[in-house]
Amino acid sequence: GSEMCIRDRDMVCSVLFFVPLVRLIRFALIHNKMKALKIGNLLAPVPIVQGGMGVGVSLAGLASAVANQGGVGVISSAGLGAIYNNYSKDYRAASIWGLKEELRKAREATKGIIGVNVMVAMSNFADMVKTAIAEKADIIFSGAGLPLNLPSFLTEDAKTKLAPIVSSARAAKVLCQKWFSEYKYIPDAIVVEGPKAGGHLGYKADQIADEHYSLEAIVPQIVAEVRAFEAEHNCSIPVIAGGGIYTGEDIYRIMELGAEGVQMGTRFVTTEECDADPAFKQTYLDAKPQDIEIIKSPVGMPGRAIHSSFLDRVKEGLKRPKNCPFDCIKTCDVTHSPYCIMLALYNAFKGKLRNGYAFCGSNAWRAEKIQSVRELMTSLRTEYDSFAAKCEGFSLREKLFGAK
Repeated sequence: GSEMCIRDRDMVCSVLFFVPLVRLIRFALIHNKMKALKIGNLLAPVPIVQGGMGVGVSLAGLASAVANQGGVGVISSAGLGAIYNNYSKDYRAASIWGLKEELRKAREATKGIIGVNVMVAMSNFADMVKTAIAEKADIIFSGAGLPLNLPSFLTEDAKTKLAPIVSSARAAKVLCQKWFSEYKYIPDAIVVEGPKAGGHLGYKADQIADEHYSLEAIVPQIVAEVRAFEAEHNCSIPVIAGGGIYTGEDIYRIMELGAEGVQMGTRFVTTEECDADPAFKQTYLDAKPQDIEIIKSPVGMPGRAIHSSFLDRVKEGLKRPKNCPFDCIKTCDVTHSPYCIMLALYNAFKGKLRNGYAFCGSNAWRAEKIQSVRELMTSLRTEYDSFAAKCEGFSLREKLFGAK
C-alpha cells in the first residue's frame, strides 16, 4: 500500500511539473513564432518576400513555389522581351506578352501572393507597370531608381499594391511625401535594400563596405522615418528589409530592429524551382568568398556578381557591343558600354556562363546544395524559432550582438 502511495505521489509530482512545462514551452513557441506579414489586405503567413531576380531567374516557377509556402513570390519583369522573343522580335511587345504569360502561369500554380519587380531604370518601365496592374498582380516592387510616379499608373479599379525599394531614410521620406502630396497615395510597404544585396546596388562604391550604410544601420533610420509618416497620416506601412539576409537568425535580428518582413534573393537561387538553368545555380555552389565581386555595370551602378571568365574579358577590354539590340535600360549608352548587360544576364540564365555572369548577394558562397523551396522555408522558420526561443528574456542589445 505504502509503495503504491509513493508511486502515486511521484506520478502527481511529475504531472504537476510536466503540465506547466508544456504550457511554458507552448507559450514560448507561440510568443516567438514568425509573425505574418500584412500588406494592406494581403496576408503572407511567412514574412519572407522572394526578391525579384532578372534576367529570368525568378519567373512563375519560383514565384508560385514561394507563394505556396506562405511567402510573397516575385516575378522579375527584366528581360522578358529577350526570353519571349519567339513571340515577337519587338522587345517591348514581347515583354508585355511575357509578363502576361508569367502571371498567368503563376496564377495557375498558386492561390498565394504574387508580385512583380519592375526597375525604374528599364526603358519599358511604364509598359511593365501597366501590364502588372491590368493583369491584377498582387503587388509591384520597384527600385533601381526612385519610382516617384508609380501611383500615376493605377486605374480606378486597381487592386495592385505598390512597394518602392529604397536604400536610405531620406529616400523613404522623399518618396512618401511625393506620393501623398501628388497622388494622395501612401506606399503599401517599403523595401529597404542594404549594400550586401545582389545585382545592382543603390550605393556608391565607397559606401558598400561602410558600416554606416549597413542594413543594420539603415533599417532603424528608415523605420523611424516611416513611423513618423504613419503617425502623421494614421496609416500602416510595413518595412521589409533585404540584402545579405541568409538564415532564420538573420531574419530574427533584422525584425528586432523594426522590420516587419524580409526580402531574400540569393537563398532562392539554389532551389529546385528557381527558373534559371542548373549551370547558373552551380556557379553559386562552386563560388568561394573571394569569387564574389563588385563590378561596374553598363547601367552606371555598382553591382555584385560571381567572378567569371566573361568578366575577365571585360576588364581586358575584349568585349565591345557593336549595337544595342534591346534598348532596355534608360541609362545604358552603347557607345561607352563594355558589353550588353541584357545579353550577358540572359546568357547566364540560359546556362551559357562563358558569355555572361551571375548576379548574387554577398553570401552566395555559402550555398551548399540544391533544395526545394519547401525545405528552405521550413529550415528558415525552424532557425528563426530556435533563435527566438534562445533570446527570450534577453535585452535588445544582447539579442543583436550576443549575450556577454
